[in-house]
Amino acid sequence: MYTSRGQLSGSKVFEDPVHRYIYVYDHLVWELINTKEFQRLRRIKQLGTSFLTFHGAEHTRFHHSLGVYEISRQLIDQFHEYPEWDDRNRELLLAAALLHDVGHGPFSHAFEHVFAVRHEVWTERIILGDTEVNKVLSEMGVGFPEEVAAIINKTHPNRLLVNILSSQLDVDRMDYLLRDAHFAGVSYGKFDLERMLRVLRPDEDQVVVKQSGMHTIEDYIMRRYQMYWQVYLHPATRSSDLLLKAVLERARELYESGYAFAMTPKHFLPIFNHEDMTLEHYLKLDETIVYFYFQEWMDEADPILADLASRFVNRRLLKYKNFPEANRIRYMDRLRSTMESIGLPTRYYLLEDQLSQLPYDLYKGHGKYEGIYLQMNDGDRREISEVSMLVQSILNSRQSDEKIYYPEDVLLNLKDFASEKTWMLSTLRGE
Repeated sequence: MYTSRGQLSGSKVFEDPVHRYIYVYDHLVWELINTKEFQRLRRIKQLGTSFLTFHGAEHTRFHHSLGVYEISRQLIDQFHEYPEWDDRNRELLLAAALLHDVGHGPFSHAFEHVFAVRHEVWTERIILGDTEVNKVLSEMGVGFPEEVAAIINKTHPNRLLVNILSSQLDVDRMDYLLRDAHFAGVSYGKFDLERMLRVLRPDEDQVVVKQSGMHTIEDYIMRRYQMYWQVYLHPATRSSDLLLKAVLERARELYESGYAFAMTPKHFLPIFNHEDMTLEHYLKLDETIVYFYFQEWMDEADPILADLASRFVNRRLLKYKNFPEANRIRYMDRLRSTMESIGLPTRYYLLEDQLSQLPYDLYKGHGKYEGIYLQMNDGDRREISEVSMLVQSILNSRQSDEKIYYPEDVLLNLKDFASEKTWMLSTLRGE
């Protein structure tokens, strides 16, 4: 086991709009919070481009990471009385909860999709590399940073620790549902956290739910489903994500073609050159840097990059339309023909988006299917869909959505293609 860093002489308290107060009692946690790698999360938004849809969604990965830590701390307090919980793992879990998102890049998943960057890989590199985070963790003893990383990347042999942080019912989801709903100004993701924590129990390999808490979990599952479709996958947010990716892809294409930028995008050069980015270089990439280049690119000589960057910065998003599947190819061909006739590259301006989401599913992890389990009054353990008629009714019921995104402002203001404009207007009206 490891040598505890001990308790602070007095607790540190963060006022928080979701949990009211976040309490820090441990030297380890306080020192991790004050590392430059963790402080960087103040410059990474939790919801990527969702602030362009929900104006209040300006909260950061820093906020969320503190929240996940706080729920973990409260859960440990709940588990303290149960023999299945080993309190010697307390600091290990708190460190993993706090650091689970430390490797996120600017605008999170949209950025990752363009450049094939995985935040999980960078989280591990930050924890194990030459960083302030690693120095703090290493003071706990040899092997402690590796164990923290293993919990986060789901390879740790203690499955209870892994599942507390990453499962169908984990502390990560608990915080981001409540936090994202709060800052987005919606009620969809709000559930009774206090009640949920009271009905959770530690088991040998995962957290289980007291039988009387089934309805609390049903509510949580449905609110999670609503948050995905009403907030995370909102079509305006998908539009801004696609636009962000278009800007970055155009900049990369120009660089690869030898285009001379007015200002060399040095922060992106390792990615544009397909090089292995150093940890030092990656940590300099945050959303303030991306916005700086977008502002610069608005004045670039390349009209496509300038237009795409201006659209993102000034929120002139691509419009979207659900076209009937039977007519999709015909509509796409007409849209493509119209755009090409006016020199508008469809690679950046005619985009398809396909989404699919399950409200609840049994996913395979660590060699077996994992779900949410109820601890029955007779001591048996049963997967919730075997007991709950509500969960059974939505089990594996996948909902899909397909949209086409295009610059409506350009197509509706064509001067030299009147027939195409008339067709476009009738198409948008669904005629």
